[in-house]
Amino acid sequence: MRDLLNNKTAILLYLLLLLMPTSAYPSDTGVRVTSAETSLLGDDYVLTADIDYQLSKKAIEALNNGVSLFWTYEFKVQEQRNYLWDNTLIEKSFRYRIQYHALLKMYRITNESNGAVDNFSTLQAALNLLSTVRDYRLVEKSKIFNQESYIAGMKITFERDALPLPLRPVAYVNSQWYLSSDWYLWPLKK
Repeated sequence: MRDLLNNKTAILLYLLLLLMPTSAYPSDTGVRVTSAETSLLGDDYVLTADIDYQLSKKAIEALNNGVSLFWTYEFKVQEQRNYLWDNTLIEKSFRYRIQYHALLKMYRITNESNGAVDNFSTLQAALNLLSTVRDYRLVEKSKIFNQESYIAGMKITFERDALPLPLRPVAYVNSQWYLSSDWYLWPLKK
């Protein structure tokens, strides 16, 4: 009797594992901020960051079939306090769009914030542009006080709501569309 109960329990656990969403398992796709740091350049603290883009097969297929993909880069600087909550000094963002032009056989990256456009012959070359942030003006030196402690953060968010309407429901339940990073936090060095 005990063996039968153990077998039923084992089968039940096995079935539960099969039903778990695939996002519970490690994935080799997604976006991850690998490093970020700030430094003083003139009167401003500027950001240098590296991002790792590993697009899923579904995202690459959609892109190559004419679907534009959008990512928003979010930044913040907070004063750390021992009471209540941290004081947010700066919140900034900008948005990139990547699209494939089949007739030209070119990938186009558009910075939606300033209108800058770059064209690339390969997807990897296009992703290399998205993978680096250099000397991005984050906060003025005059807003940072030496006696205070500050933390900076960066996050990359894949904009599923910018996908065509028929693709959106799939993007919310299929782990191949989980292409956002977590917050990457580091102390602001003065």
